Order: sequence, then structure tokens, then C-alpha cells
Amino acid sequence: MIDNLKKILNEDQDPKAIEKITTKLQNLLMNNEEVGYIAVQKKPAVTLFPDSIVVTNKRIILCKPKNLGLSMEFMDYDWDDVAACFVKEGILGADYTFTTKSDLSHTVDYLPKNQARKLYTYAKEQMDLLKNPRPDADPAIVTEQVEEVATEEVTNFAEIMPSAYAAEVVSSEATSGEKKLSEFTQDELFEKLQNYKKLLDNGLIMQAEYDNYKKEILSYM
Repeated sequence: MIDNLKKILNEDQDPKAIEKITTKLQNLLMNNEEVGYIAVQKKPAVTLFPDSIVVTNKRIILCKPKNLGLSMEFMDYDWDDVAACFVKEGILGADYTFTTKSDLSHTVDYLPKNQARKLYTYAKEQMDLLKNPRPDADPAIVTEQVEEVATEEVTNFAEIMPSAYAAEVVSSEATSGEKKLSEFTQDELFEKLQNYKKLLDNGLIMQAEYDNYKKEILSYM
């Protein structure tokens, strides 16, 4: 764990924040569980009690300070319960969002961009291991496959779509000259998924139609 933390501290991390988190994590880690990366919230103003997100080889752990930093609330999700993860970069930082198989969505905002990218890369590696286990991997860890399910719209990035545009979005896949989903970037796929969710919320498409669209999009993410 010490070696991993040395790497993390090279990523513009606040040593005091990392020390506080890792101290509390010591009694939470399971056997053979190793911390892969820690990203700490950094808001434009002074952040006295930042939220953080920890990824290990077994799960994602959300860490939220409570009672003026005197205590910490932890929420964890095993990798086989994670459906998808996304990073949305802005001017003042990046938002990291992950969704679960039960359609829960969690976002940690104002992460330094470099940290959010490292977090995303590590998460994708763990999810890929579940889908395509290495021959030398522990069979107890990789017996279950990650299923692709619905993701909720990240409302922080949503803009209301004009109703007149709805028909064009729904029929775009059938339009000649439209590039295939396999040619889309991850950000473009995420935006397309958001657009279909808006159509569903506005009652412009049925739940079954939305389920088909999202299933197809998630197959390329």
C-alpha cells in the first residue's frame, strides 16, 4: 500500500488529505485488497473537508467527511456491481460518475482533471478484467461477468433538448451517412445516451425504446 501511495502523491495530491483517508481505510480493507488510486475533491474555493473516491482491486469506495471532519462516511460498491463509469471535464475540474446495475448514479465533482483521468483508467481496467479475466487471475474474483445495464442521466451536464429535435435524434441511427456507433468516442456515446434519456423523460419515446437504445450504446462503451 505504501508503494501505491507514493505514486498517488505524485499526482498533485494533498499529502494531508491522503494521509487522513488512508488512515481510516486501514481497518476497512479486506484480505488481498490493494488501493489502486485515490482522487480528492478540489473546489475553486478553499475545501476544508473534501470528498474523495478510492478505487481498489475489489471495489469503489466513496469517502465523505462528516461532523466538521471528525468522522467519515463510507459507501462502497464491488466492481461486479458497477455498470459504467464516465468522466466529464470542465474549466474548473472534472466530474467522475459511475452507475450501478440497480440504476444508482454517483458523482464526485471538482476533481483535478489528471486525477479524474487516472481514476477512470483504473476503473476501466478493473471492469475489463471482469469481462476478460487473465489466465492467471483469481477465479474467485472473476467468476461473475459485468452486465451492461441502464445508466442515469448526469443532470449537472444536461441541457433541455427542444422537442422539435426529438424525432431527428430517434431516427438518426437509420439516416444514411450517419456514422456507426462503433466510430463514436466515449464522450459522444455518453452524450447520445443522455439525449435518449431526455426523450424518455419528456415522454417522447417509450421505456422499451429507450432500453433498446441504451443497450446498444452501452455495448460500445
